[in-house]
Amino acid sequence: MAFGIAEATESAKARLSPDRLFPAEASTRSVARSLYQAVSKLPIVSPHGHTDPRWYAENDPFPDPARLFIVPDHYVFRLLHSQGIDLSDLGVPRADDGWTETDSRTIWHLFAENYHLFRATPSRLWLEHAFEEVFGWTRRLCAENADEAYDHIAACLAKPQFRPRALFERFNIEVIATTESPLDDLCWHRAIRESDWNGKVVTAYRPDNVVDPDFEGFTQNVEKLGELAGEDTLGWQGYLNAHRQRRAFFKSLGATSTDHGHPSAHTENLSAAEADGLFQRALKGTCTPADAERFRGHMLTEMARMSLDDDLVLQIHPGSFRNHSSPVLNAYGRDKGFDIPKQTTYVDALKPLLDAVGEEKNLGIILFTLDETAYSRELAPLAGVYPALKLGPAWWFHDSPEGMLRFREMTTETAGFHNTVGFNDDTRAFCSIPARHDVARRVDCAYLASLVTSGRLDEDEAYEVAIDLAYRLAKQAYRL
Repeated sequence: MAFGIAEATESAKARLSPDRLFPAEASTRSVARSLYQAVSKLPIVSPHGHTDPRWYAENDPFPDPARLFIVPDHYVFRLLHSQGIDLSDLGVPRADDGWTETDSRTIWHLFAENYHLFRATPSRLWLEHAFEEVFGWTRRLCAENADEAYDHIAACLAKPQFRPRALFERFNIEVIATTESPLDDLCWHRAIRESDWNGKVVTAYRPDNVVDPDFEGFTQNVEKLGELAGEDTLGWQGYLNAHRQRRAFFKSLGATSTDHGHPSAHTENLSAAEADGLFQRALKGTCTPADAERFRGHMLTEMARMSLDDDLVLQIHPGSFRNHSSPVLNAYGRDKGFDIPKQTTYVDALKPLLDAVGEEKNLGIILFTLDETAYSRELAPLAGVYPALKLGPAWWFHDSPEGMLRFREMTTETAGFHNTVGFNDDTRAFCSIPARHDVARRVDCAYLASLVTSGRLDEDEAYEVAIDLAYRLAKQAYRL
């Protein structure tokens, strides 16, 4: 047995209840427990996420507990910052070259002193699962035991059993997808392929920086895209051809999906002349906000058409006001915890795209939302009729036990289970991956148990669905 697992499993019983997240009512809890036992050991399929492929390519030790759990994790540092703690004091790197704390033990102490802020949050579930199940630390973190916890985890990280590849295998990950820009040379993915390690790590094509006119450096990014693809991307057809070539390159290194983080779900289906006109204004920096929205929307339709040719699944992650704080963006750069959900509509927004390709049976479009009010009103009815559409799981701010349950309750009656795609963890925090999948499996088993005990689902069917939600649907939807 791998180092730390025996200790963590035994002592976790005192801290992590084996029946956590199951219903309180005894008969329903018993069914949930039985369903969970059938899926808890299934391999992890992680079809969308943001872990660093360099970890798996180089297989170097993670540096220390603070730089594993705090510095890169916006779920952690955003909540601490909400209580007035400076991001620099948490070691978050600055874009303006200003001071930031570099002593990891100091950062860890600050985290431990404020650990109470995470009570009843999903982050607390993920952190404690990682502390106990991965590292064998079974005491609740606090200021008094901060050094002891730090030293315990640091000692583990120094051992070969805690390097990225070993953890990948211990976590029982069958496949994991990372996310890269079209301008990425994918050198770490090539290094993984050329190594003697058999772990399956694939990439995903995330073209936001070359399809969004509002993205900083858009014109320079488009020019770089042309250099990489050997195409004249200052012309419309050359620009489209460059996308096709880069998508093929990504597919050669395992990609099965594209990903689009647009401000809204707006789509367009423009003529080539109209699209080229918007494109030229975007390159010159003269397009209006409305022009930018139309261009992004048209590019979703173009990406869908390309998916009909190359079989890449198209993911749409709309509705986040990204980098909401201008001072934080200027000081620290993008993705520093200030992405805020917005109201998002889908019925009118997706109609141009769906008129173009919605009836295509071989196309996979996976829709996500940060606006839960759209689940039963718009998303479930859309996915419940269009062959090309499926619903991604509860995402980001709703990747929580309550959010997952709301997702099932508001979508199943209209879209069923098979118009959803199981679970994906969408995380940068490597050690949270098994915790996140465990939470999803427990919540889904609790929901299925409620259907069984209320007479809406036969128990043998519930076992089939539990395996679908934990494993099979993600593999099918993402063509893994």
